[in-house]
Amino acid sequence: MTRRPAREVVDAISTGFEEFTTPLREEPADGPIDWPGYREARSAAEERTGEKESVVCGTAKIGEAEAVVIAFEFGFLGGSLGQRTGDRIEAAFAHARDARLPVVSLVATGGSRMQQGMRALMQLQRVARAAARTRAAGVPQIAVLRDPTTGGGWATLGAGADVILALPEAQVGFAGSRVRPSGSPEAYTAEAKLAWGQVDAIVEPADLGTALERWLRLLTSPSNAAAPPPGALREASLPDTGWEAVQAARSPRRARAVEYLDAYFDWREDISGDRCGGVDPGVRCGFGWRNGRTIAYAAQCGTPTLPSGFRTSARLVRLASRLAIPVLTLVDTPGAANDAAAEQAGAGGAIADLFEAVATAVAPVTTLVIGEGGSGGALAFAAPGSTWVTPDAYFSVTSPEAAAAILKRPASEVPALANQLRLRPQDLVQLGVARAVVSPAEMP
Repeated sequence: MTRRPAREVVDAISTGFEEFTTPLREEPADGPIDWPGYREARSAAEERTGEKESVVCGTAKIGEAEAVVIAFEFGFLGGSLGQRTGDRIEAAFAHARDARLPVVSLVATGGSRMQQGMRALMQLQRVARAAARTRAAGVPQIAVLRDPTTGGGWATLGAGADVILALPEAQVGFAGSRVRPSGSPEAYTAEAKLAWGQVDAIVEPADLGTALERWLRLLTSPSNAAAPPPGALREASLPDTGWEAVQAARSPRRARAVEYLDAYFDWREDISGDRCGGVDPGVRCGFGWRNGRTIAYAAQCGTPTLPSGFRTSARLVRLASRLAIPVLTLVDTPGAANDAAAEQAGAGGAIADLFEAVATAVAPVTTLVIGEGGSGGALAFAAPGSTWVTPDAYFSVTSPEAAAAILKRPASEVPALANQLRLRPQDLVQLGVARAVVSPAEMP
């Protein structure tokens, strides 16, 4: 893979780049630990790259959005983090907080600078502290993982960002290429990190500017107004019985989450994964643009929700709340996955995490039940006091089949139990579970 210089990457995605003037700290010629030959290595790096340090920091316009840009120059000592690198990154984050500008980190680094020993490693603490203060101030952070993104650069600016994009085939991992165990090279790629829920998307270099512009627009558009519930996408009458409600929700002709999202938003961008090894293909999370503002979404797609789905949704709700962006959740699941793999992956803790995220959200959360609402695995996605339901959906303490098993009733009594559970849309409104049954959507 050809590694492009930092300024070339910045010029390709932005306009009007203005570099910060960060004073260079005084340090011995051979660095803080008097490393033999460090002076010559630095001089050679400066001559080769034209840079004074391994990062270039400044402000730029990415599309119409202004941002603070932190770009690593890999040609300067492998993009390694040293004391002066930390100075520049810390100053860049301070400017982002003062100016209320989002941060875009274009990462390409081999990790900490060996020639500065522990002084270099300690820069990770400075970077982490600066990023955390910026996060607490409600300023969004986007990372772009270039080749390579390893060591402390991955474990701070990369993995700690709100949205993580990666270039195809980029090396990504905490262990650099010279110190990782032999075998399984595919584990240290952007593609592996995407599959394992640690990267949100892989973006082609030619599309990077456009992708960043869309993300910056989405993440910097706060709103106090709650998301309006979508209208129903199928004409349907209210069911006469509970069993009819269950059958309607299970019908293959019923509209699913992706259809609702496509109809609701002008355009949208997904996030992916729980950041700790899991992706649930049955949950879609992200941010969308609707009528001139951003709304975040977490949508169940009709399958049993995995622990990673709950954790990804909790990540989405917390991020949206921190950025003052309203949230729409779509409920559609027969229930949480309850097999041995789900238990091993921490199903209970993951569900609890989402319950807490919704309960403590500062931004308003709106819920629409669009299909099956199966037990606590569905309720974790629902906003108390702000839940609506479509005519072809149901919500229940558990499925009628599970209720029969729990109560030791024969299968023949499942339809009758569905009636007893009072799970129809109109029952949910009467019980105070839902505010109303939504009307059909106005289609363009």
